[in-house]
Amino acid sequence: MRYEAEDILRELREVSFQRNLRSRDPSLGQRVDALKRYQQARFRNTYADLLASPRHGPAARFFLNELYGPGDFSLRDAQFARIVPTLVRLFPQGIVETVVQLARVHALSERLDTRMAQALDTDRIDPPTYVRAWQSCGEPDQRRLQLELTLAVGRSLDGYARKPMLRASLHMMRGPAKAAGLGDLQHFLESGFDTFQAMRGAQEFLACIATREDTLMTRLFAPDAVAKATEPDRSNDRALVQLPLA
Repeated sequence: MRYEAEDILRELREVSFQRNLRSRDPSLGQRVDALKRYQQARFRNTYADLLASPRHGPAARFFLNELYGPGDFSLRDAQFARIVPTLVRLFPQGIVETVVQLARVHALSERLDTRMAQALDTDRIDPPTYVRAWQSCGEPDQRRLQLELTLAVGRSLDGYARKPMLRASLHMMRGPAKAAGLGDLQHFLESGFDTFQAMRGAQEFLACIATREDTLMTRLFAPDAVAKATEPDRSNDRALVQLPLA
């Protein structure tokens, strides 16, 4: 399948739409920011072992900062949207496919975060509050798509890390990419390639993420999840104990 500039621009328009919703409602924006910070803290809990691993730690931090992070990428995305046609022309189609996957997971995550924040009545999030918002938002099919797109980005980076010529080509594009306003994207791709190459195979890493995220997702949708998350001692619930207390 050949991807075109419109495939990326469509996802960036969705991201912009979600940001506009929040800009018109500052309280909603605050709840989204709190939600993103909470979800990043949850990631740290879930993958504490990977983050501490010499082999998997850099990749886990890459996912934490680039795919789960609460950073404000509005200026980057606005610049990105203006030069998408140049990106499609400059970069190989395989890399464009990875950028499309990244844009899709970005847009989907922003939409789901908005929906969850709309279900929150506070920006002080704890386990039962988070579970209630998760269940109110629903959309299990979209949650699974969110996970699959995230894994697809990881698989793409792992595949490119096995192609030294592609990495060399990407390095040579650093100057043209910066001149075209693609410096942030270039940094993301180079950092991802280098991180996955150093890991010497991402199958175990990605399988761990797939299993743990699927397990947590299933548990969050369970009918008794709110009641269990409300209990003072959640130590016997291996999924819900990952949720930060505050």
